[in-house]
Amino acid sequence: MDDTRYDALVDQIEALYAESRYADAIAVLDAATDLAPWTAELAHLRACVLGASGDPEGALQALQTASRAGSWWRPEILTDDDDLAALTNHPEFQQLVAESATRATDAPTPALITLPEGDTSPDTPSGSGLPGRAPSDDSLRDNNLPDPTRARGVVVALHGAGQRAEHARRDWAGVLDLGYALVCVESSRRMSPMYRTWPDPEQAAADIARALAELPTELTGLPLIAAGFSAGGRVALNWALTARPAPAAGVLAMAPALRELPDDSANSLSPATIWIGTDDDLLEVVDAAEPHLSACKIERLPGLAHAFPADFAQRLATLL
Repeated sequence: MDDTRYDALVDQIEALYAESRYADAIAVLDAATDLAPWTAELAHLRACVLGASGDPEGALQALQTASRAGSWWRPEILTDDDDLAALTNHPEFQQLVAESATRATDAPTPALITLPEGDTSPDTPSGSGLPGRAPSDDSLRDNNLPDPTRARGVVVALHGAGQRAEHARRDWAGVLDLGYALVCVESSRRMSPMYRTWPDPEQAAADIARALAELPTELTGLPLIAAGFSAGGRVALNWALTARPAPAAGVLAMAPALRELPDDSANSLSPATIWIGTDDDLLEVVDAAEPHLSACKIERLPGLAHAFPADFAQRLATLL
């Protein structure tokens, strides 16, 4: 599946939407091909654009067409969307929401586990799909770096809303060069066939616990660092502060989409860092939560929106 093409398309549509260039956004969607796995997500995007443009009937038709092909969405994806508000009392929309709810299913997946040198552990569960990193040439290795054959700890990375474990592996890969194993957990909660996120703390804790149970022998007992981006950053913080489903030694959260926070940290955390861009829409939320995050250092990154900074690997190296 071509996540990169889909992600780029969504970024383009969101930029056009923000500028109210709805016709241009529809043209981009019309030109999109070979993205069949995301049929439901693209139909929802189309419906939102059409709804925002003042064409609720077109929005309904886009959803109905996808639904007839087997697509589905959790009810709240449809009923809580302002762009679809004009359809709230439409009988055909209500029927679509009800039918969609009967199709919605969760889908647990194995964690993606990568050792510092990038080899797949023989104890890793079948189906994890771990790509190997190229073996390092010892003659080129800096002898001051950690021994890559022995993990110093385990960074457990949680993806953002609408992402998958592969995104977390891409974004947090820098920890591998620092001697840490990387375990990327995919939320089992699906809001549509390809859209995963972390709305339920209990379900998130169960997903993390399942991933920890899959750790190969050589990683058991090592310090755990909770890490995450956006919605995954919120879950990582909740995990680290509550020590559920297991104690975490530290926490690293990029642009966490914070909600209600635990009262206090269940244990001392190191590292304990939150990064947030000054151009991120979540900055106000993080600022408001700062009095309740005494266990963490908050770093505000100038000019950064809701994304990872270009120097993220270097920032990780100063902490791990």
